[in-house]
Parts: sequence; structure tokens; C-alpha cells
Amino acid sequence: MAGAVLSVRERDGRSTTWTSGTARRGTGAPMVGGDGRFRAASVTKSVVAAEVMRLVEAGEVDLDAEVERYLPGSLRGARITVRQLLQHTSGLPEYFDLVDWTKPAIPAEHLELALTREPVAKPGERWFYSNTNYLVAGMLIEKVTGEDFRRVTEEGVLKGLPGTYWPRSGELGIRGRHAHTYGVNPAAPAAGEVDQTRLPGHAFGAGGGLVSTPEDLNRFWQPVPEATLRTMTARAVPGDDPEGSRYGLGVYTYPLSCGPVWMHDGGLPGVRVLSGRDRAGRAATVYVTGTPKDVGHLFAAFDAALCAPTR
Repeated sequence: MAGAVLSVRERDGRSTTWTSGTARRGTGAPMVGGDGRFRAASVTKSVVAAEVMRLVEAGEVDLDAEVERYLPGSLRGARITVRQLLQHTSGLPEYFDLVDWTKPAIPAEHLELALTREPVAKPGERWFYSNTNYLVAGMLIEKVTGEDFRRVTEEGVLKGLPGTYWPRSGELGIRGRHAHTYGVNPAAPAAGEVDQTRLPGHAFGAGGGLVSTPEDLNRFWQPVPEATLRTMTARAVPGDDPEGSRYGLGVYTYPLSCGPVWMHDGGLPGVRVLSGRDRAGRAATVYVTGTPKDVGHLFAAFDAALCAPTR
């Protein structure tokens, strides 16, 4: 890995960050710290799910209502509930590999691409991780609130996080201080590992488009009420990525050496991230600017961060 960052925030607000490596290969520039921006990838799903939970708690969304109550006809009559959407038990197939990322992102069109494929299972039958679920979750937030889901989250669960933003349409770079990321472009695998810093983040939408910082993600986790997190994981189902996890509503529980934590992971070409918090309120985020062959070391660092005795 070219660079790595691990940032820990205690319940009382004290933060500590460790860095390793370089922010850009061939320059010797030190790795950015806890305030450096990076693509949060699928940790975005926890943000979107937390915003849906705010709508649930406000009585505007029912977790056990069918999605088509809010988005009539969008799923061609499939009897998928909001809960199944957030939990990846909807049976919706993946859309991500069908998209032409050089074109403007239109969620309804991306959903239509997904629906050209057969469902992977009946609603509620089994867990299958699909970005399509959160594509639809973003559409649901917009329909219920009348606002772009990005604006809704900025005024909701992301409020007060200065380093976090949603990329604009057509924006490829990362604003402000950040490290470069290195990975294999799925569209050109023969080129090998190359700089993947410039990506169409806006198009990744509610499933993985957020740009944040380790410190901001830690601050995101801590105010989420424990009761809400328990609701989000109360009916969690076994997940196979990562092995040993149980997936709830945009949050999974994972067994560390000191007990289970609430968290999510994420990955894009050139970045791999783990972020979450323990029951006592300590939060941690770790990411590397590459795609590790074995994520065991990343989980070990995350375990050390959350399970070390309080200083």
C-alpha cells in the first residue's frame, strides 16, 4: 500500500491519528492525516441508512412497508420492503457493472439497467449484497422529502462535518488535501495498478459516492443513538463479506477481540476502508490507498484501535 491512515476518536472527543507511507508515489510526500479527504466507498451506505432511520423515527417511512408505496411502479411490482432494501435481502440484482460511467448518472435509468437482470432471490429469501438496494434507497429519500438525498443527508446525519461532501456531477477529483489512490481499473485491467484518484464520484450515488475524512466519519458514528443502532442490527442476517459479519440496515456487526462492533467497510479501485464504533462510544476509521490482497491486516489494525485500553 502506498499509504495508510488510522484515526480513533474517544467518547470524550479526544482524537489520535496514525499514518504510514506516502500521499503520492514518487514524491516522498507524507501521508495525509485524519483530516485528509478520501472516497468513503460503501461506508456511504451507513450514512444513507441512518438518514432513512431519521425518516422512520419521524413517521415518514415504515420499514416494513413495500418500497412501491413510496416509489410506485419503480420495482415492477416486486413486493420488496424498505427493511429488505437496506438489509440487502431484496433479491435485487447488481447494476454497477452495467453502467457507462462516462455518461451523466440518472438513478432511474441505472435502476432500469438492474431490472434487465433476473432477481437473485425472492424478497426476504437470502442476503445478497447489491448496490442497487442503495440506489433505490436514495430515490426513496428524494421521493419522501422532495429533496435530493445529498442535501437531506447534509442537513441531517452529516451536519457539522466540515470535510465531508458529495461530489458534483462530472467532478472527478477530490477537493482539498488528499492522498492519491492506486488500483486496477476494471475497464482496463491490462494496464495493471495505476492512479485511480480521479473517479466519477457523483455517479456512485447513495451506494458509494461520499467523500469524507477519517475524523468526520468518526464524528458521524458517535451521535447516532445506541437505540437506533440496535434497531438497525436487531434482525441482522449472516453476511459473507466480511466473513463472520451479521448485516443489519446499512450497518453490520463484526466480532473483534473485545466483542462485536457496529461498522461498515468499503472499497473502490484504489481504496479500502473500515469504519465504525463500539458500544462504549469509541469510533475508528482505517483506510489504505490501494487494494490489499488480504484484508486481515486491515481488520487487525481496526481491532487494535477499538479494543486497546482507554488511554
